[in-house]
Amino acid sequence: MTQVVDVTAFGADSSGVKDSTPAVVDAIAHACDLSGPVRLLFPRGTYQLYPEHAIEREFYISNTVGADPSHRHKRFAFLLEDLADLTVDGDGSTFQLHGLLGLFAVVRSERVTISNFAFDHSAPKVVDVTVAETGPAYRVLSIPPGNPYLVADDQLTFLGETSPATGTPYWRHSTDELWYCQIHDPAAQRTWRGDNPLFTDVARLTDLGDHRIRVDYLSEITTEDAGLVYQLREPTRDTAAGFIWESSQVTVTQLKAGYLHGFGIVGQLSTDITVTGNEFHADRSIGRSTAAFADILQLSGVRGAVTITGNLFDGAHDDPINVHGTYLEVVDVAGEQAGLRYMHHETAGFPQFHPGDVVEFVDKLTMVGVGQATVTAVDGPTGTDSSKPLTTMTITLDRAVPETVEPGEYVVENVTYTPAVRIAGNTFRNIPTRGVLLTTRGPSVIEHNVFDGMSMASIYVSADAHQWYESGPVRDLVVRGNQFLRPATPVIWFDPTNQVEGEPVHRGVRIEDNEFRLTGDGEVLRAKSVAGLVFTGNRVVGGEPAYSITGCPDVTVE
Repeated sequence: MTQVVDVTAFGADSSGVKDSTPAVVDAIAHACDLSGPVRLLFPRGTYQLYPEHAIEREFYISNTVGADPSHRHKRFAFLLEDLADLTVDGDGSTFQLHGLLGLFAVVRSERVTISNFAFDHSAPKVVDVTVAETGPAYRVLSIPPGNPYLVADDQLTFLGETSPATGTPYWRHSTDELWYCQIHDPAAQRTWRGDNPLFTDVARLTDLGDHRIRVDYLSEITTEDAGLVYQLREPTRDTAAGFIWESSQVTVTQLKAGYLHGFGIVGQLSTDITVTGNEFHADRSIGRSTAAFADILQLSGVRGAVTITGNLFDGAHDDPINVHGTYLEVVDVAGEQAGLRYMHHETAGFPQFHPGDVVEFVDKLTMVGVGQATVTAVDGPTGTDSSKPLTTMTITLDRAVPETVEPGEYVVENVTYTPAVRIAGNTFRNIPTRGVLLTTRGPSVIEHNVFDGMSMASIYVSADAHQWYESGPVRDLVVRGNQFLRPATPVIWFDPTNQVEGEPVHRGVRIEDNEFRLTGDGEVLRAKSVAGLVFTGNRVVGGEPAYSITGCPDVTVE
């Protein structure tokens, strides 16, 4: 029988007046003491959640700030550790998040569901600046009402909201610091990366009130960007909006996410993750168009089944879905031991292997595996403290490292954590990057999705041991029944980073019964180093399709 823990019984305020975080902490602690299934209930209402009373933990999260010590401590509104059979049921409520606060962390837990609520941040660190008016040598800019700012000495500074504990803003950044820019066209429903021209050659800044700022320029040119939204931020991914680590059977469903702070939802070294029926979409009525500080879903080292169905992905600042593992570079070899290093500065601090995991050594030049072994011991970072080096580790294997493996020339992938993936029935729009990045050897299907106006490849498959170090090869991938509307080309791109042609990196790919609606001539498919590639039964309208196929044996295109 499911036991219900009502957060209002612990003092949570459903009227949205006071901070409910202390009551949520107490209610979760009580739920952890109960046996059997538990429903953590938020009776329908509005709940304010602040970081000051949230529990702080030292966590290291893939694709965020790496080993940067200034952001090693994280706070989440719902910290769910070492528990089982828990459902967080929002009952249709709204959660208003404040400060640099993540929404949830599921750590060393199983059978957890996060469901049925809307949430947003009061002052997002991405500031959506709309050009409300243009004229000779000036623009009038409109700022969303939730983003405070200061105009002084012809300088504009954006602020976080004021902390009730310190009386100072949670963050502050000048326009020089907000150098990362995306441009959103609400009329055309397109978003792309570009330069920020708003604060170049400024003669004068004037606060007109009502969240409107006049910018006068030294140049007399009248710009033609009225109505466009410049989405501005600095690049630090200080936390994740949702964090799933060393957990299994976690479901995220029926959420309406107005803004994902820091990063998206990260699944890390976990098993069986389901994300279904959610809307990732900013509140356009208050001038916002950004729904995520970076990626929306980042599944880094997951095993079992990944299921992503029936979601709306609208307004990310990076890829909506990225499913991958992590290549670690070999830095030392001694018999059955291999010294390894995290290579990208945004990923570090957590263990990448467990005893019993199977690993594969991969030649960086060819991106082909040269041998597998089973891990018997690991000496490296813990993921929860800095007691050991954060970027290096040593693994011991059940056999000697292959003789061909040389430090600096090979990487290692955790083969055990390569999931089967189903991505189906989702809609992607207002995306400045790729729609889906996928590199896993588990059987995968991408079907019946709508990709509208992607600014890069709608589907991108790499296996990268030179830049992001995101692993690994595809072995069984079906792409079928999707609509690619107004796509950038190439629409589907296989782009492993092998420098030498040899044995194909990817294999077993079928692309069938999709519809490509081009806005002009362009590449529908670009494929490198894929064996057994079948492209058949697809419909292409609106332009002349092109195909670029390199180093791909056994190809069928018809």
